Amino acid sequence: MPKTETYRTDIASSTPDSITVFGRDLPSEILGTLNFGDMAFLELTLRVPDEKESRMFNAMLVTLVEHGLTPSTLVARLTYLGAPESLQGAVAAGLNGLGSVFVGSTEGAAKMLYEAPEALEGEDLRKIAEQVVEQFELEKKQIPGIGHPFHKPVDPRAPRLIQIAQETGFDGRYLTLIQEIAHIAGERKGRDLPANATGILGALCCEMGLDWKICRGLGVMARAVGIVGHLLEEAREPIARKLWLETEARATEHLR
Repeated sequence: MPKTETYRTDIASSTPDSITVFGRDLPSEILGTLNFGDMAFLELTLRVPDEKESRMFNAMLVTLVEHGLTPSTLVARLTYLGAPESLQGAVAAGLNGLGSVFVGSTEGAAKMLYEAPEALEGEDLRKIAEQVVEQFELEKKQIPGIGHPFHKPVDPRAPRLIQIAQETGFDGRYLTLIQEIAHIAGERKGRDLPANATGILGALCCEMGLDWKICRGLGVMARAVGIVGHLLEEAREPIARKLWLETEARATEHLR
C-alpha cells in the first residue's frame, strides 16, 4: 500500500475550546503576559525571552517601525488611495518594497557576518574584517549595513542600539565585527561609512543566534505597524491624491 503522507507543525493547535501555542495555553499563559515583541521572539526561537533578551529584541523591532515617508509608506498610501476597501492590500504593497536597499539589508548584514571567516588563534577581528571587505570589493558588491544615504555622519539609531546591546550583554563578536568592517571600508573608500541601523540589527540578530534567513522578517513585522499608522493618517488627512497629481503634472510638463 502507498505510504500515507503526514503533515506536521509544532507551532500551534486549536480545538473548539482551546488554542495552544508552543505548548502554552494562549488565553491563560500568553495573553496579558507576553508583549508583542516577546511573542515574536517565541515564534522565532520557540521559547520566551529572558528580561535582557526581551529588552534587546523589542528595541530591535521598534527601531524599524517608523522612518517617515519612505518608499514603502508612499506605496502603501497610494495603494490605499486606489483601494481604500483593502487596508491589508495597502499594507502588503508597502511591505513588498522591503528589500536589499530598504530595511531588508538587515538580512544581508547578518548573512555576511555569519559567513565571515573564523578568527585563527591570536588573530583579531580587524584582520577578519579586512578579508570581508576585500571579498566584497573583489566581487564588486556593496557591503550591506554600512553608510546611509540620508543620515550623516551617523545613523542616529545605531549608537543607541549599541548602547542597549552593551547594557544587555549582546555586544559580542558580531557587533564588533560589523563596526570593524564599516571602519575598514571607510578607510579604503576615503570617507566615513559607519555601520547603520540595519547593519547593527544584523549583527544583533547574529548575537541572538537568529537564522539570517528570517532577519528581514523583523523588518516586515515592525514596518507593518508603521504602515498601518500611515494608512490611518491617510484616511484622516489624505496626501496621496495630491502626491499623485503633482507627480503626474511635473513628469508630463514637457509634453504640454
